[in-house]
Amino acid sequence: MKKNLLIGAFASLMFSGSLFAADLTGTWQSIDDKTGSPKALIEITKAENGTFTGKIVKVTPRAGYTPKTICVDCPAPYTNKPLVGLEIIKGLQHVDNNNYANGRILDPLAGKMYSLKGRLAANGKRLTLRGYVGISAIGRTQTWIRQQ
Repeated sequence: MKKNLLIGAFASLMFSGSLFAADLTGTWQSIDDKTGSPKALIEITKAENGTFTGKIVKVTPRAGYTPKTICVDCPAPYTNKPLVGLEIIKGLQHVDNNNYANGRILDPLAGKMYSLKGRLAANGKRLTLRGYVGISAIGRTQTWIRQQ
């Protein structure tokens, strides 16, 4: 009986650990895939329907670059909205293990929407996101770093 209890407790711990690893909620530092510089802090939350959304909570200035403050070239309903508070990730779904798909992401600098998929590192500290048009092979990948 004690052996079964220990096995059950161990299985519960293993299962809860995998749930934590699959959780995207929190604050993430987005890193520019071209320059390697931090761009913004993004807060990812889980919606009532089980999908994940992400909004900009802080734009990270860098030396020699003054970031935009509004989304000038963005499609409606994002046009001329402030970047801080802007929801840039919508509908991202947990697929299996640490994989996510079927989302949409807005690039506020280019003003374009892209399909989105991602993978959370096993330790839960790095999120690799791929924005693409049509097929995943035509797109860009960024790695974000968990802040909280």
